[in-house]
Amino acid sequence: MQALELKVPPPAVALLFGVTMWLLSASAPSLALTFPWRTFAAFILWSVGFAIALAGLFEFLRAKTTVNPLSPEAASAIVTSGIYRYSRNPMYVGLLLALLGWSVWLSHLLAFALLPLFILYINRFQIEPEERALSVKFGGLYRDYRRSVRRWF
Repeated sequence: MQALELKVPPPAVALLFGVTMWLLSASAPSLALTFPWRTFAAFILWSVGFAIALAGLFEFLRAKTTVNPLSPEAASAIVTSGIYRYSRNPMYVGLLLALLGWSVWLSHLLAFALLPLFILYINRFQIEPEERALSVKFGGLYRDYRRSVRRWF
């Protein structure tokens, strides 16, 4: 399965999952759920996800390192400041929260069921290869960071 590693940009993966959630919710209306304050909750989750992802992007830009998730070997620094003190992957956390917000807005059981699959995909085909590349490039410095900061939150 290495053929899928670092091949699809994570925002594209999130978009694909979002479209799939919408298609599934449209095709099986009997599995719809009812949520009070659905629109408000969805907006808050999406906004928090967007803010977290932007905070991660801002720290990468501030450190003047690559933001290209398909080429982790091109990183010029390990970013440990800002939001990276709490999560090694805030941009992926942001995408997950945005998808959670979308799931709340869709209010459909199958939309929620796809969230763990998004996590599994990102862990296996994006984060694990990134971690291998960064471990090779930065050695013990990156391994220490991995031990002190969680992958997600």
